[in-house]
Amino acid sequence: MKDARRWGLFNTSAFRMSMGYTLLVALAVCVTLGSTYLLTQSIIQGDVDLIIDTELRSLENQYVRSGIPGVTQEINLRIDSWGRIGAVYMLAGPKFDRLAGNVTNWPFDGAPAEPWPEFRIESIEPGQRSVHPVRAGVRKLPNGDWLLVGTDMSQDRRYVRTFQIATLWGIGLSILVAAVAGFSFSFRLARRVADVTDTCVRIMSGEQGHRLPVVGTSDEFDALATSVNRVLDRLEEQTRTLRATFDSVAHDLRAPLHRLRTRMDAVLRLPALESGIREPVESALREVDRLQRTLATLLQIALAESGAPLASPTPVDVGELADELVELFEPVARERGLTLTGRADHGVIVEGNRQLLAQLITNLLENALKYVPSGGRIDVAVKRLADRGHLIISDNGPGMPAEERMRAGQPFALVGQRSGLQSSGLGLSLVSAIARLHRARLALESNDPGLRAVVSLPLSEPQASPASLSRSMSA
Repeated sequence: MKDARRWGLFNTSAFRMSMGYTLLVALAVCVTLGSTYLLTQSIIQGDVDLIIDTELRSLENQYVRSGIPGVTQEINLRIDSWGRIGAVYMLAGPKFDRLAGNVTNWPFDGAPAEPWPEFRIESIEPGQRSVHPVRAGVRKLPNGDWLLVGTDMSQDRRYVRTFQIATLWGIGLSILVAAVAGFSFSFRLARRVADVTDTCVRIMSGEQGHRLPVVGTSDEFDALATSVNRVLDRLEEQTRTLRATFDSVAHDLRAPLHRLRTRMDAVLRLPALESGIREPVESALREVDRLQRTLATLLQIALAESGAPLASPTPVDVGELADELVELFEPVARERGLTLTGRADHGVIVEGNRQLLAQLITNLLENALKYVPSGGRIDVAVKRLADRGHLIISDNGPGMPAEERMRAGQPFALVGQRSGLQSSGLGLSLVSAIARLHRARLALESNDPGLRAVVSLPLSEPQASPASLSRSMSA
């Protein structure tokens, strides 16, 4: 159950909403840090280009003042004295042969087409040979010579790479924190909703004393739970009042009905009773019996619908109970020209009231016997599926339209009127009430042809047999 609920968390709207906000946060962080990274890279590159352009202009001005000797002297001076760390200078002839500078060979195949070309140079450092990326600017002097000024980008590239790694870590950690926060929020929200759902299910299954949990956080869930609990208290109070009134009326009706029947029996036993009087009295006696049965059924429904838990529930083998009732009703079915069969799995044990479960099966069988015509068939099956037992009573009679199956469990809902048979409309209502009392589900389905009634009952927890207990104790 817990595993199913845990996996069910991923299908909740709270989880989807949390994950949606997590994606929005992740997107915002990616955009922010990504744009910061790109902007930083652009600023660094712009500063390098500005430095290179400034030095190129300075050397071009030196050429205007002093010609090639002045440019050569200035390049050598910058290399030997105050030149930038990582600065690259080269003065080349019209055929790109080296005239001055700290680069031995022209790094391009002819004149570069891009305004800020890049190339690599090798240098021998202590213990190893290393390659340095260089970003440069190239100018052609009026005499046809070429002037190249560049800067070593190794340090800048290391800084950009470090910033890139930090950006990726920032994005990853932000997404992780947002995901954990979103999952935690959705888990807490789903747990609160699950608590409310479980309580509602228990109340609907008959445990009307339960109330929605109030955890004391004074949030909207606590406000909702408090309001709903007040409504439930009010409904429970009204139910108790209505039940007490109904019980009082039912018991008040029992006594006069019993006295009426007794007196009518006494009248029928009179030796000099005329035949013209006997027949109306017998008819009235049958109506009194029908009224008493209806009243008894209503009392049973009221007890099942009262919300009170089963008094001292005991393990009941549904398959064994169904077999006994099939054996009991088989002569009646044979007398009406019907075939009644039973097929039950062993060990379908539920916690409940054996008498009420017998009443449930009896009502379903009587309903089938009433409506299935001669030559028909009624099948009773008990199956064990996972953690539930299924009682299935099917027939090949006229069946029931879908709209009638929807309201068949309501009191006094008259169904199957096409057959012309009289019914109080309480049989299936009592079945539905007993099913709810046992936390079971009643489903009326089409058997194509006929009707198929399926009662799904929760199985009781497995208990060790006395023999197994004695073996474990002796071990």
